Amino acid sequence: QVQLVESGGGLVQPGGSLRLSCAASGRTDSDYAMGWFRQVRGKEREFVAATSWTGGSTYYADAVKGRFTLSRGNAKNTVALQMNNLKPEDTAVYFCGVNLRREGAGPRMALSSEYPYWGQGTQVAVAS
Repeated sequence: QVQLVESGGGLVQPGGSLRLSCAASGRTDSDYAMGWFRQVRGKEREFVAATSWTGGSTYYADAVKGRFTLSRGNAKNTVALQMNNLKPEDTAVYFCGVNLRREGAGPRMALSSEYPYWGQGTQVAVAS
């Protein structure tokens, strides 16, 4: 089993920045691909960004490309999502997930069904 804990959410004004963090624990003897999704109540979970298990590649949703940056931390199986120039439409609960595939980050990592492990989520609200 793998457990994930997200942190860093909050309320920010449009144009502001937030940094989300995610740490995996449990069966973390291997490096995992990790991704971020977000969900608004009543809607499906939406892909945001993913990084490969090596950290050598990242993949972003068009809606966040150029504004969000996903990076792996120095500690094993930790990632950070730097979110800049936030917009009201970025308001959602953000979830971190672990993907067990050993491949580069690409379109397949945008599928929530590819992630067997999820954190509890952290709320991000963008409002003036």
